[in-house]
Amino acid sequence: MSGLTARRLSVVAFTILAVAFAYYVGAWLGLRDELLSRQLTPLWPATGVALVAILLLGNRVWPGIAVGSLLVHLSVGLTVPAAAAIAVGSTLAPLCAAYLLRRVGFRLECDRLRDALALVFLGAFASMTVTATITTGVLVAAHVLPPHDWWITWLVSWSSNAMGVVVVAPVLLVARKLRLPAKVSARRALEAGLLIGGTFAIAAVGTVSPFDVLFLVFPFLFWAAWRFQLAGAAPCVLVSALVVILAAEDGTGPFAGDSLLAKMVTLQAFVGSAALTALLLAAMVAERNHTYAEIEQACYRLADVMSLRDRAARHAKSWHGSAQDRRTPER
Repeated sequence: MSGLTARRLSVVAFTILAVAFAYYVGAWLGLRDELLSRQLTPLWPATGVALVAILLLGNRVWPGIAVGSLLVHLSVGLTVPAAAAIAVGSTLAPLCAAYLLRRVGFRLECDRLRDALALVFLGAFASMTVTATITTGVLVAAHVLPPHDWWITWLVSWSSNAMGVVVVAPVLLVARKLRLPAKVSARRALEAGLLIGGTFAIAAVGTVSPFDVLFLVFPFLFWAAWRFQLAGAAPCVLVSALVVILAAEDGTGPFAGDSLLAKMVTLQAFVGSAALTALLLAAMVAERNHTYAEIEQACYRLADVMSLRDRAARHAKSWHGSAQDRRTPER
């Protein structure tokens, strides 16, 4: 029994360390964005990593999130008390998100409209107010930010964490079941490649063009959601978001000459709109496909029942005719 317990404890410890590493990597990628200060970025992928880790592995992995957040914020120069306080908020927010999603029956496949709405409004918009409030309060209290910037800092923190959920979490949910099918048609593989490549190319053109043509990305998002549902929509949203974030850093295309606030508004509006549109459309198409499949199966079952009924009726008629013949006297 002690050996089994030791094995379980070692598995739990390894899982927590893996979550801490994954969170740290996600946060490190977010910190590569130099649009804002080192503590605030337009997209915080670590929040999406934390939420998916809790949904898949359970609440027991929360120490990994806390450790990863603590190490990240220590690495950017915050004091131990400030980093620890922010780590509390970074841990509570995905725990709240996972709790709310479980309460409404969220499915990891995110193949229903209610799942997509829950992920956006409960998992992202509502739950991320926790970490935004704590992070902003700590940064102001630690004199990292002036008090008069509290509201804009809160908004940036909230939106970056929310975008981490709606952009990164769907990709991770898709990746967890990613399997190479035994047989893939060349046409479908080519279509998937064109979707990813086309999304990247159009987003890149939209961020260097002097004209505001970023909206041309949306047909590709519609195409991806319609043909591949979440498996196609989530990667395309991630690709377009990364391209636009890099353009905002460089101040090219629609971001040329804009103030920091204008860049943030444009950036978050685009990423949020793209993620929300693709996610909801993918869920609606998946739900419609499931409904059609259920109707088709019901039709097959009904046809089988009717066939059995017809055979039973023919058999009963045949038996009745034979019995009638046996009762008829011979003349």
